[in-house]
Amino acid sequence: MKKIVTAALLLVSCISYAQTAALEAWARRTEGKLCEQKFAKKKLDKKEAGRAAEIIDSLWLQETARELKEEWNRMIISSDSLSLPCACRTFGMFPQDGRSLFISLHGGGECPKEVNDEQWMNQIYLYELGEGVYVAPRAPWNTWNLWHREGLDKLFEKLIKACVVFEGVNPNKVYLMGYSAGGDGVWRMAPRMADRWAAAAMMAGHPGNTSQVNLLNLPFTIWMGENDSAYHRNLLAKEKGEILDSLAAANPGKYIHSTNILQGKGHWMDGADADAIDWMSQYRRNPYPLRIIWRQEEVLREHFYWLTAPKEELAHGKTVEARIEGNTINIMQCDYSRLKIYLNDSMVNLDKKVTVLYKGKKIAKKRLKRTIANIYNSLWLHGDRSYAFPCVIEVELD
Repeated sequence: MKKIVTAALLLVSCISYAQTAALEAWARRTEGKLCEQKFAKKKLDKKEAGRAAEIIDSLWLQETARELKEEWNRMIISSDSLSLPCACRTFGMFPQDGRSLFISLHGGGECPKEVNDEQWMNQIYLYELGEGVYVAPRAPWNTWNLWHREGLDKLFEKLIKACVVFEGVNPNKVYLMGYSAGGDGVWRMAPRMADRWAAAAMMAGHPGNTSQVNLLNLPFTIWMGENDSAYHRNLLAKEKGEILDSLAAANPGKYIHSTNILQGKGHWMDGADADAIDWMSQYRRNPYPLRIIWRQEEVLREHFYWLTAPKEELAHGKTVEARIEGNTINIMQCDYSRLKIYLNDSMVNLDKKVTVLYKGKKIAKKRLKRTIANIYNSLWLHGDRSYAFPCVIEVELD
C-alpha cells in the first residue's frame, strides 16, 4: 500500500510538473495566447503553482517594461486622454526587499495653471527620505478637485507599475501623501485604493464627505495646524480623527492611525508634518488581509484586495464586508448580486475544500483548482505582482 501511495504521489507530481515545463517552453517562444493553451487550464499542486507564478511574474515584468518604457523615459504617465507628468528623486541605498515609493500630491486647485505648476515644483522638494523613490506627480487638471476625479486611479496604477519595473520598488512598500489640495486627494484616494498602499498621510487637506471605513487595514495619519480654519479644515481633521478612534476601539488591532493637530500652526506647518514619513515607513502592505470592508466612493472601483464586483452594478455607497476564517469565506454584507473571490495558499488551504457563507448560509463548498490561467489572468487584471492568484471562485448572492 505504501508503494502504491508513493507511486501515485510521484505521478501527480510529474503531471503537475509537466504543466510548468509546458509553461516554460511557451514562455521561450510565446506563440498563441497563454490562457488558450491546454496546459494552462490543468490542475497544479502548491509547489508548481509557486513556480508558475514566478515564470508569469517574469513575463509580466517584461511586458510591463515594454509597455511603459517610453512613458517612464519621458516621465509622463498617460491613460486614455489624461497625462500625469512626474518628477522623481531617489534616496538611500537599495534595500534587500526593494525600494519604498512615496507618491506626494501637490496643492493648488481652482487657479491658473502657473499657480498649480508652482505648487508642483514646491512639492518636488518639500520632503526628504532616508530611503526610497519620491515621486511628485503634476495633476492633469487645474480645478478645485484636481486630485478627486475619475481617471486618476488608472494613472496611479500605471505609475506604481513603472516604479516597480524601472526603480525596483516593492509593491508592498508604496505610500501616499499630499499637502493642502493634495491632502484633499489623500482623504479620497487612500480609502478607495486602500488595497494599493502600505500607509497614507494627509497634510492640511479637506475631507469632504468621504468615509473612513475602507481604512480597516491601511495605517493613516492626519496632520493639521490648529489654526487652519479655512473651510473648517482644522475642525474636520479633529472630527475624522475621532471617527478613526471609534473605529479602532470597535475593531481591536485595526484602523491604525494617528491624529496630529499642531498647536500654533496654520495652513503651513513649518515642515513638522515631515515626521509622517517615518511613521508611514514602519508599515508594509498586507495584500491579503483576512477581513475587509469595501465601500464604493465617488470614483468607482471594480476590484478591492481579493474581491471583484460586477462592473455594471457599481454605485457610490455600495458595501461589502467579508472575512476569511480557516477555509471559510464569510460574506457578512454584500450589495451586489455576485462576487469573484481570489485565493492563494497563504489565505486558505487550497488542498482542502473551501466554503463560502453569505449571512451565515452556505452558498458554496468545493475544492478549487490552481491553474496557470488563473495566475496569468489575475496578475494582468490587477496589474499588481502581489495579486497573482492561482484560484478564483464566483458566487451568486440572493
